[in-house]
Amino acid sequence: MRNKLFIVFFLIATQMVSAQCAMCKAVVESGDAEMAEGLNNGIVYLMAFPYILVGVAGYFLYKKMKKG
Repeated sequence: MRNKLFIVFFLIATQMVSAQCAMCKAVVESGDAEMAEGLNNGIVYLMAFPYILVGVAGYFLYKKMKKG
């Protein structure tokens, strides 16, 4: 039951992601270079923060495990 629910959720989430990609593509294809650059910067910022948070948490976890 849990696996089926996960598969249904995954399929629904995939459809929502595709819609976002189409909207981003339309913005970039509009020809406004400044807006496309801002979109690219936003994507980089959104991509970087999870890695930074996981890195900081991993560092503190490593320090705590090494200390104890």
